[in-house]
Amino acid sequence: MSRRILFISDLHLEKSKPSITYGFLKFLEKNENRCSELYILGDLFEVWIGDDAISELEILVATSLAQFSQQGASVFILHGNRDFLIRENYAERCAAKLIYDHHQLNIGSDTILLLHGDTLCTDDDEYQKFRTIVRDELWQKEFLSRTIEERKVFANEARNESQKASITKPQQIMDVNQNSVRQLFSEKATTKILHGHTHRPAIHKIEISESHDSAPRDVQRIVLGDWGKLGWFAEINEEKLSLNSFKIQT
Repeated sequence: MSRRILFISDLHLEKSKPSITYGFLKFLEKNENRCSELYILGDLFEVWIGDDAISELEILVATSLAQFSQQGASVFILHGNRDFLIRENYAERCAAKLIYDHHQLNIGSDTILLLHGDTLCTDDDEYQKFRTIVRDELWQKEFLSRTIEERKVFANEARNESQKASITKPQQIMDVNQNSVRQLFSEKATTKILHGHTHRPAIHKIEISESHDSAPRDVQRIVLGDWGKLGWFAEINEEKLSLNSFKIQT
């Protein structure tokens, strides 16, 4: 099988939205034996409070991903801002490998940088401060030592606060900062950045000038969409990248 790679993010799977779970399972079924790699770039789940707190939904997803992997595809999971507490235990149940922001893929002449995307939203100071706290190893160790009920209370409160903030914050600060994007392109010398998080699917063509003396180079930032009425995925097939969507049956 030739190298056909799929990328998805921001499914935000939860029990109250079964149509998205069904759409995801159909997506896996359709692409069995037709895909060499599947990259999940964060927020597969709406909330994650620990590998020891999984329900029937998470078990179903793990079983389905493991079956997908058994058909010949390598599966990779990258943390999002909702499910950054997924650990190796759950990844193993999915027959998947955990990867992290700034994972690089070399496809032909392209170097593709993979990340969730929240680190590029540097105008949102409040979120970035919160992210620094919850991504701290000691904070996570203390949080995971709490009872499942205590963790559920915290997660619900954090989710409610996030929803309130998304209503009152200006839309532009919840999108990427263009200077941060350009800086990342320059630092990593990559030709493409592929991410989710912002829920604004698009392929952005950008011209980067490394210095006054060098010729500008053309790069691309590919943004995956969140799943709702539509499911979104990026595909690399025969070294060509496309951004695609399909209707999710409700």
